[in-house]
Amino acid sequence: MASSIDYTSPTTQFTFDVNNSPLFKKDSRNLINVLGINQLNTLENVSLLDIFLSKNNVVEPHYHQNAAELVYCISGKATVSILNPFTKQILNYTITPGQVANVPQGWWHYELALVDNTHLLAIFDAPTPQVILGSDILKFTPANIMAHTYCLDENQWKQTISAVKPSTYIGPYKDCYHNKKSNKQHKPNTQHYQPASYMQQPYRQY
Repeated sequence: MASSIDYTSPTTQFTFDVNNSPLFKKDSRNLINVLGINQLNTLENVSLLDIFLSKNNVVEPHYHQNAAELVYCISGKATVSILNPFTKQILNYTITPGQVANVPQGWWHYELALVDNTHLLAIFDAPTPQVILGSDILKFTPANIMAHTYCLDENQWKQTISAVKPSTYIGPYKDCYHNKKSNKQHKPNTQHYQPASYMQQPYRQY
């Protein structure tokens, strides 16, 4: 088996503590740790995100341009929602411990925790999971382009997305006024078919 790794080098790493590699932290119960080749230099075509969520928190809509993602539920319960680009349908897969959902490379998706203490492991077939986040698309696409393209009022569009923070990762925000006004549980959109069953970003905290 061919490999570019020098396994005789004294700097070669074979172990790593993922708890010491934060990617994003909203609070003590909602956070993401990352493991890729930047953390463990013997990795080749594998990396992971260690995801902790409390009830109704969501890993924001996003896609991975360089890798497929296998989402494994360690504890709790979550719905993995995927936009199938061929059928234009949202597919909702609810997973519990020991169950997985597979997200093909480049597909738009998000994960919603249905109970507290949900723990997910997202495994990628790339040495580093690159990501395009929905919040970044909303904030960095010029407002005049969005307004012109979709026949929107530019000022209203700016006002609508004014609260969106780049690289949200886990929503809703701690200061979200909607949460204070309503305690209703968010549910995945089920109007479509329901089956039966990173370039590494800088560490962010809100």
